Amino acid sequence: MNSPLPFLEIQCRKIGGLNPTYFIADIAANHDGDLERAKDLIYLAAEAGADAAKFQHFQADTIVSDHGFKKLKTQQSHQANWKDSVFNVYKAASVNLDWTATLKETCQKAGIPFFTTPYALDLVEYIDDHVPAYKIGSGDITWLEMIERVASKQKPYFLATGAATTDEVHRAVCAALAINPRLALMQCNTNYTGSVENFKYIQLNVLKTYRAMYPDMVLGLSDHTPGHATVLGAVALGNGIKKIEDNEKETVVVQRRSLRASADLSKAQVIKTGDFVALRPCPVDAMTPVGIEAIVGRTLRRDIPAGDYLRVTDLE
Repeated sequence: MNSPLPFLEIQCRKIGGLNPTYFIADIAANHDGDLERAKDLIYLAAEAGADAAKFQHFQADTIVSDHGFKKLKTQQSHQANWKDSVFNVYKAASVNLDWTATLKETCQKAGIPFFTTPYALDLVEYIDDHVPAYKIGSGDITWLEMIERVASKQKPYFLATGAATTDEVHRAVCAALAINPRLALMQCNTNYTGSVENFKYIQLNVLKTYRAMYPDMVLGLSDHTPGHATVLGAVALGNGIKKIEDNEKETVVVQRRSLRASADLSKAQVIKTGDFVALRPCPVDAMTPVGIEAIVGRTLRRDIPAGDYLRVTDLE
């Protein structure tokens, strides 16, 4: 017997396993420091079908080093297009902590949960009363103290794994699970440039690797690519169970072959080779060609007119 597929539960919504895909809209810092814009983005996310809206709680001085970035001399990756310094961009994008209650209230009005990623240990404490779950960004996968602090809240939490090695992921997962088993692990390619070249780096099959490594864990994708292709690809990987899907049940009947009498056959007749041929369609109670050799020598329990299909119950 197969073990039940893993799932988490957030505000009475089950996530993972055979449950519907859970979409989190990452509003992050796209509010540009404007509370009204942040509220508008929440409503737009809900209207688009998102199951939750996620922000980022950070203050510039507790997430980036102005000195450190200046020492790099050049701004890299997606930051290369920033006109201001890295520190000033983060400062402008910081969430005013006084917004927190308003953002949560707006999410409630929009009918979706409010999530956020805390980027400082004290912010974990600050937001705990406001969130049903946590997200840990890829950049903190080596910050075990943060992972352990979030895990200690004993709420569901999502860990993104972009720009990390398998060893780094495993180390983080071990630290997390030692405290709180309610973890969802997310494959991620951390590149925010939006370039179509990023598609070749997505590596969705890492989700299969994670499933082998952590068979009892909820898995997901943290995505930064344009369009829907990557998300659809991750959803299509599904749970790895090969079965006839609901949208294939009619196709099975019309596309598959069943065993059908090649001529009128009589009750008590012994079946010989050629009495049945494999033809479409295949009703749900029909025998398929898989058993065509095994029926030779069997006796019929009823008359079967030419073209009718054979059922298991038709055989002595």
